[in-house]
Amino acid sequence: YERFPWIKHVDEQGRPYYYSADGSRSEWELPKYNISPQSGEVPKSRSLERKQQDPIVLTKWRHSTYVLDLNDKVRYCNSSEIGPSEKCGVLNVTKITENGKKVRKNWASSWTVLQGSSLLFAKGQGGSTSWFGSNQSKPEFTVDLRGGSVEWASKDKSSKKHVIELKTRQGTELLIQSEIDSVINDWYRALTETINTHAWESDEAIEEDMPESPGAEKHDKEKDHRDKKTRAMKTSVSMDSSDQKKTRLKLKKFLTRRPTYQAVRDKGYIKDQVFGCSLASLCQRENTSVPNFVKMCIDHVENTGLNIDGLYRVSGNLAVIQKLRFAVNHDEKVDLNDSKWEDIHVTTGALKMFFRELSEPLFTYGSFNDFVNAIKYSDQKQRVNSLKDLIKKLPKPNHDTMQILFKHLCRVIDHGEANRMTTQSVAIVFGPTLLRPETETGNIAVHMVYQNQIVELILLEYESIFGR
Repeated sequence: YERFPWIKHVDEQGRPYYYSADGSRSEWELPKYNISPQSGEVPKSRSLERKQQDPIVLTKWRHSTYVLDLNDKVRYCNSSEIGPSEKCGVLNVTKITENGKKVRKNWASSWTVLQGSSLLFAKGQGGSTSWFGSNQSKPEFTVDLRGGSVEWASKDKSSKKHVIELKTRQGTELLIQSEIDSVINDWYRALTETINTHAWESDEAIEEDMPESPGAEKHDKEKDHRDKKTRAMKTSVSMDSSDQKKTRLKLKKFLTRRPTYQAVRDKGYIKDQVFGCSLASLCQRENTSVPNFVKMCIDHVENTGLNIDGLYRVSGNLAVIQKLRFAVNHDEKVDLNDSKWEDIHVTTGALKMFFRELSEPLFTYGSFNDFVNAIKYSDQKQRVNSLKDLIKKLPKPNHDTMQILFKHLCRVIDHGEANRMTTQSVAIVFGPTLLRPETETGNIAVHMVYQNQIVELILLEYESIFGR
């Protein structure tokens, strides 16, 4: 039998149940086994009854005679019953990336179990709600370590001490931390050893994750690999030199007739998106120096929303903003006066999202340090003149878009009695959105102060910088 523990817990109605520490099973009663794991049989139990009330994906059956109460976690970790590749304990954990996308970093204390090539996270009793989901003491999240990597996290990832950065082949990044130096060092060695041990499995795991065509049979991978090599050798031998030459000529003709990427784009088969693209390429595509979407949002706000309380400070409905983003990206005809976009905070939220998702900020990466140095001058006139010179040096799309945007924001401030937006509050909203360093180094809070001060000074000295 595999020696893997069962953990005892009580649900919301006070009923005791058991779950396997790898999160693959949940049972009302402690399972008993009289069969070998290789038999392929699954013992009948009351798991299906629980599955109807508390759905759990059954990925793999584990066999065990051990029961672990949540209060016995530490005793289990120190037990000699665990195999050498297994480890468990309480760690501080947070996701920073999921499936390649950045997520909000929220630290949470987690009961962590290392078993085989899997790293399991579960919350203990009395734990607060975290990014694992519910407030129950059961396994909530599992990481596949095959094909992953582990290293000590740099300071720009976290200001905490003793932080491990774990990356998976699925695009998930985690930070794992403990205040105890010896504990985190042990985890680092265990994770490194596990990843190295299962490195050979990573290619096979990737093949398993790929979807199969309907009705396709699952062949032995080694046999398939040998068959492919055999077929390739037979094809190579059977094809004489003249056939090879004909094939090369046909392939060459096909490649020369293939249209270029630019030609396909020009015909409209491939369309670049509006959100997340380069400002210069978008303006070139639209034959303008200010994106049409920016002008459309500004016009709509100035015509209908300058007196609305919390303009640009209040968040709009994110789901509706994403629908607007999708429509704009797919070149749909958008009328912001339509009832589905009637909330002005949807328009302002989409405009902020546009600037936030630019591949390079409105204040270009290359000029960030120059703007920061300019705002540090003690003399007000010198600060204004330095900012004016730097803005003049920006690419025309950046300069013209910046001028229209700041002119609009000045109008928002002019209606401050109604919308309660001051120069400082507008600067706080737009500072980090419009300029940021390419790589975040040093103190982020200090950078934010400079970002806000730069935007605030441009708003105060708009006419001096851009002219009437």
